[in-house]
Amino acid sequence: MNIWVVMLAAGLLTYGMRLSFIYMFGRFEISETIRRALRFVPPAVLSAIILPQLFMPSGYLDLSLSNRRWLAGCVAVIVAWRTKNTLLTILAGMAALLILQLAF
Repeated sequence: MNIWVVMLAAGLLTYGMRLSFIYMFGRFEISETIRRALRFVPPAVLSAIILPQLFMPSGYLDLSLSNRRWLAGCVAVIVAWRTKNTLLTILAGMAALLILQLAF
């Protein structure tokens, strides 16, 4: 029962926080400089989550050919560069990682 209470409380808290920002941004005028800066928050957060897993899967910097995540990330970067398609990039990276894990 406790897990359900925790999940419900976390969901309500998350919803409340997001709603407060939507409400706040609807009432205040935000400068163009801040709007431009906020565009870079999602890529920065995503990079902060993904890059350590690509380059340091074992806790140390690993740029060798045995690092499957790094190789799959390279495939994803090439697909992103060539296609500029986010969904295709994610699918290509996941497929590359799956193939590399099955092959080795």
